Amino acid sequence: MTYARQSFSDDLKTLPHIPSWVTSRRPETPEDVAFLSGAALSHLHLVLSRDDVPQTLLRARLGLRAAEACVTHQGRPERSADLRDAVAFLQPGDNPGPAGEIYLSWQRAVQRPVSVKALHRAMPDLESEKIATWLDAGQGAPVPRAAAVLHAVIADRPRDPATALILADAALAQALGWSHVLPLLALGLKRADMRTSCEELRLASHRAIAAAAVEATREAADLARRAARLKEVAPKLRAKGADDAVILFLTHDAVAPTALTSLRSDRAARRFCDRLVELGAARELTGRDTFRLYGI
Repeated sequence: MTYARQSFSDDLKTLPHIPSWVTSRRPETPEDVAFLSGAALSHLHLVLSRDDVPQTLLRARLGLRAAEACVTHQGRPERSADLRDAVAFLQPGDNPGPAGEIYLSWQRAVQRPVSVKALHRAMPDLESEKIATWLDAGQGAPVPRAAAVLHAVIADRPRDPATALILADAALAQALGWSHVLPLLALGLKRADMRTSCEELRLASHRAIAAAAVEATREAADLARRAARLKEVAPKLRAKGADDAVILFLTHDAVAPTALTSLRSDRAARRFCDRLVELGAARELTGRDTFRLYGI
């Protein structure tokens, strides 16, 4: 595999910025709220169509944030570092714990093209027929449709915000014609928003999506820059199996050296990761001396 050389800052210069009138204007009416959320989604759609944005990695990174938000909604103390640890070092038969299960559900939900089958794989405790029924609960424009799905799932499972938010974001993706779930409602909605009436939840969903689309656009720009840097230094990586290892970094939020099986040994994998850090193409995410995780 070869990578085209490019300037480290090219992506930041060419990735379109969300218009300031979308982020600076405070909506005063329901019509304003709906208009601004639509504008933010339209801009995000353009960003997601770009080849320089690592789409799989973007979904994975936002999936981690969504899982953290869901865990917070449940009053649990785990944060992103804890969630990474709960999942990254799992062995067959291990129990990731309640917070880890939520993160695994989000990981699986964003990995495959959105479908009832894929969502059942993400949440195997739910029946496929039930998932299909919930997804059909919403009709009409994308945001009202997603809000209706959210309201329906909350009514059935009031103590399970993660399931409600995954399915609502899935309904949003389907309505927008996106191939994969992109966490948005999960990033923008507050716990109190999900205890409101259907109409209030619809307005809160518009506000949440407008804010989350801005956050997702910023994350896309950052990851485009980081991915460009990794591709820039890739020709300098002489280790056998380096190309496959680079692909893992371009598609996963966090990578443990033990996951780099294309390299010859654990020692070679650790050296590879340290080399990426040295070249400014990756970061060590844990601050530990052992059981480290890396990501771009």
